[in-house]
Amino acid sequence: MRIKITGRNIELTEGLKAAVEDKLAKLEKYFTPDTDVYVTLSVEKERQKVEVTIPMKGNYIRSEQVSNDMYVSIDLVEEVIERQLKKYRTKLVTKQQNVTSVFKQEFLEAHSDEDEEIKIIRTKKFDVKPMYPEDACVQMELLGHDFFVFINAETEDVNVVYKRKGSTYGLIEPEF
Repeated sequence: MRIKITGRNIELTEGLKAAVEDKLAKLEKYFTPDTDVYVTLSVEKERQKVEVTIPMKGNYIRSEQVSNDMYVSIDLVEEVIERQLKKYRTKLVTKQQNVTSVFKQEFLEAHSDEDEEIKIIRTKKFDVKPMYPEDACVQMELLGHDFFVFINAETEDVNVVYKRKGSTYGLIEPEF
């Protein structure tokens, strides 16, 4: 694995770099040596945040952890990534999405009792009306949801608005 570490509002000391590399070295048993791992360490007020992104063909493995201590955040992010890998191993293998270029063969062939089936237990249907993104945000707030699917009145495409941290909103638009 090739670990690429960047920092925002923080000085990347040798101790921090070593902590990240030591902790993420535990993931080497899953990935091929030419897999890129992007790590961003950042500080916002009292929040010590670690973001790890591992790009794969068509997908990303990603975790973001925040705590009051950067070393705790580093520990948490590694645990979450490892849990994600074990949980979705079966899905990755059955989809055969050219994951052999990213994952070691031993990981793909291993069987785990922790593998869980994803089950959809409820389906909702609703009328989709054309509206502007700002109106969709208002509708989302009125419903008390974290996201809202709608037809964009300007583009006539299906869009999603969602709540972000810090009382802001995001818009997801399809790209064709």
